Amino acid sequence: MKRKNIYTLFAITVALLVTHGTTTAQVNYMEQVAVENQTVAKEGSITNVRLDFIFNDLELDKNDLLVIMPVIVSADNEVPLVPVAVKGKLRHKVLERPFEWKGKTQLKMPESNQLVRENGTDQSLRYQTSLPFAEWQRDAQLILRGEVIGCADCSEAQPDRLLSQKILPDRFLPTYRVTYIVPEVEPVKQRSETYSAHLNYRVGRHDLLPNFQNNAAELAKVGNIIRELKGDADLTITNFTISGYASPEGRYEQNMQLSQRRAETFARYMEREYGYSHDQFKVQWFGEDWDGLRKAVVESNLANKDAIVEIIDNVKDHDARDARLIALDNRQTYNELLNKLYPPLRRNDYEISFVSRPFDVDEAKEVIKTRPRLLSLNEMYLVANEYPADSPQFKEVFEIAWRTFPDAEVACLNVAVSALRDEKPDNALEHLQRCPDSPDAMNLTGVAYAKKGDTARAQQFFQQAIQAGNADAQHNAEQLKKFLEDE
Repeated sequence: MKRKNIYTLFAITVALLVTHGTTTAQVNYMEQVAVENQTVAKEGSITNVRLDFIFNDLELDKNDLLVIMPVIVSADNEVPLVPVAVKGKLRHKVLERPFEWKGKTQLKMPESNQLVRENGTDQSLRYQTSLPFAEWQRDAQLILRGEVIGCADCSEAQPDRLLSQKILPDRFLPTYRVTYIVPEVEPVKQRSETYSAHLNYRVGRHDLLPNFQNNAAELAKVGNIIRELKGDADLTITNFTISGYASPEGRYEQNMQLSQRRAETFARYMEREYGYSHDQFKVQWFGEDWDGLRKAVVESNLANKDAIVEIIDNVKDHDARDARLIALDNRQTYNELLNKLYPPLRRNDYEISFVSRPFDVDEAKEVIKTRPRLLSLNEMYLVANEYPADSPQFKEVFEIAWRTFPDAEVACLNVAVSALRDEKPDNALEHLQRCPDSPDAMNLTGVAYAKKGDTARAQQFFQQAIQAGNADAQHNAEQLKKFLEDE
């Protein structure tokens, strides 16, 4: 009977121990630990992790050791950080014993990361660590991974606890200011068109004979152009500029006088034929058109065109040039010049100046399709704003404006803005080269280089624009600085 009682007592004791061990293992200590003041921040090339562990509600068995390891984890990477150890009172005494035994738990974290739990009291631990920054961390989580080590130095994992779904913000993306410029209103839209009349004259003469050679056809072209412009209700012809040119054969002074007289004769013909007054004509003359000849030679298939260009470029005396050309290959080349390249040089260019009337935006939307030169840049800008910003129709207007007025600074700037907003920095730079001294162009050039990844040149142009007084450059320089600091 006595032995039976002893067996019964032993069985109860074992059952209690098993029950105690099971109960301890099933306690989720991680739920009893609070975390406050959590921050994860990229500072230069380092990621700093700071948080406060609050153990006020933790009821830790005196024989248990709770190891809490913060872990930074992403889909493809995992970095465990320095752990924290929370020791039960008895466990602490065991670990403090000065001798070793097989399986003894070794705590390798610094003492500042260790704490002896006094159940029922308020306790906390300030946690701080760092690791080298890597770009993958921007998509990483911060979790707490717990492990409980019991009386026999056996361990059991605690459920992971998620602290942060995303520990770092996405890379700072600069928002550069690239602003379309409103063109000034053009009070008087003065325009001009230049045409050429290749009229034939008798050798050494300047009188215009309408029926001589192809003059009738050339004069008919002139008439068609003038009548079309004169009958256009959208414009008013104001004046003409007649320019006379001669081909290089013969003496230079004689050709200069010939180009003058032929220009004056053509002006008188137009006054008489179309009813314009003498004071509406400006007449100028340029003599021998060597520039035109050089261009024609370069574009020709002449076998010795390099020798001709060398003579034109290096022989300064005009009559000597002509003599040198005659001396080439026994006049063979010169005869070809006389027959093919010289005739188009003998001409009168005439520029017709006119004033275009104002157009409202609905009219301008139609005019821009066929006769954009009649519009001002301001009228085109108003047309663009009839469409959604940055839509294909919107951007097409700025392309038309630049093609129509390629030398206008505001046209170059706005088409560059359109290219930048379309993420085409190389295209923008091509346009901006036309107005390098503009403060707006300096700022936009900085944006273009920033988008290309050439941050050094971007900073250089932003500083130039700031010094030149551009309002957007300071903002853009600051955006670039933040971007570089977040690398």
